[in-house]
Amino acid sequence: MRILGIDPGTALMGYGVVEFAGSKEKAVAYGALSTPADMLAEKRLQSLYRGVVDLMLEYKPDAVAVEELFFGRNVTTAIHVGQARGVVLLAAADNGVPIREFTPMQVKMAVTGYGRADKAQVQQMVKMLLGLAQTPKPDDVADALAVAIAALHGSNLAQRLGGKF
Repeated sequence: MRILGIDPGTALMGYGVVEFAGSKEKAVAYGALSTPADMLAEKRLQSLYRGVVDLMLEYKPDAVAVEELFFGRNVTTAIHVGQARGVVLLAAADNGVPIREFTPMQVKMAVTGYGRADKAQVQQMVKMLLGLAQTPKPDDVADALAVAIAALHGSNLAQRLGGKF
C-alpha cells in the first residue's frame, strides 16, 4: 500500500509518499510544492493542481490522504487552505485515486498514540517511524508525512480486520 499524504496550502503544499516495507513504514519521497506570493490566485491553484497530478503520475499512490479543514480564527487562511484542499481532491478524483480524510486529532492519534500531541511530538514520531536522520522541514512536509502514516495505519488495520480501506 502506497499513500500520498498532502498538507494543503496555497503558498506551500507539503507532500509525503509513504508505504509499508515489510511491516515497517518507509518514506518513498517527500517535499513541498510552492507558489510565488505575487502569482494570481487562480494561477497558484492551477500550478498546485498540476504539481499534485505530477506526484500521482510519478509515485502511483493507492490513495491520497489529506487532513480535514480545521477552522481556526483566521478566516482568510481557512479559505485559502480550503481552496488548496479542493485542488487536491479534484486532482485525485480526475486521476481515479481514492481519497482518505482525517481530522487533526485522528492524525495525531495514529502517529503518536495521543490525540492532543503537540507539533513537536508529531514531528519526532514521524522522524522515528520513518527512520529519518532529520525531522522533515518545513513543518508542512512533516505534517503531510503524518497524514500519510495515518492513512497507512488505517489501511493496515482494515486489511487485518478483513475490511476494505
